[in-house]
Amino acid sequence: MDIQVREFKLNDTDKVNVIWNDVVEEGKAFPQEEILDSSSGAEFFTSQSFTGVAFDADNGEIVGVYILHPNNVGRCAHICNASYAVRADLRGNHIGEALVKDCIERAKLLGFGILQFNAVVKTNVGALALYEKLGFTRLGVIPGGFRMKDGHYEDIIPHYIEL
Repeated sequence: MDIQVREFKLNDTDKVNVIWNDVVEEGKAFPQEEILDSSSGAEFFTSQSFTGVAFDADNGEIVGVYILHPNNVGRCAHICNASYAVRADLRGNHIGEALVKDCIERAKLLGFGILQFNAVVKTNVGALALYEKLGFTRLGVIPGGFRMKDGHYEDIIPHYIEL
């Protein structure tokens, strides 16, 4: 598998929606609850500061996506935020790592100084291990900060990295 990342194109919308919606429906990582359709997905992914699409250069299949956008406004607009989704059947193949590394470089190019994750769920052990490997700093724990799909609450662990 030769994973590469490129900018989102409108004709990616339906394939990217499937990957994104799968994470939303799992209810274990994204705060969003609404499922994207062709129209809302195109609007959502084009409204970001950048949307990156991971694909397997060996066969052209789209295997992941990330969104990058400001975390806040004004005096905090130099801090960005991102979310990542990897096709469920391909998790564990370093696609997330490729997405995060590309995101870090893209954030720098866009003039951001810090990449911050507001809500990394403590049960998302793969993401936690990756962020540690890449040098992110844990900011502490927010008890019960994320409502799981089954209704119980899990802790979240905000992270950041200086760009």
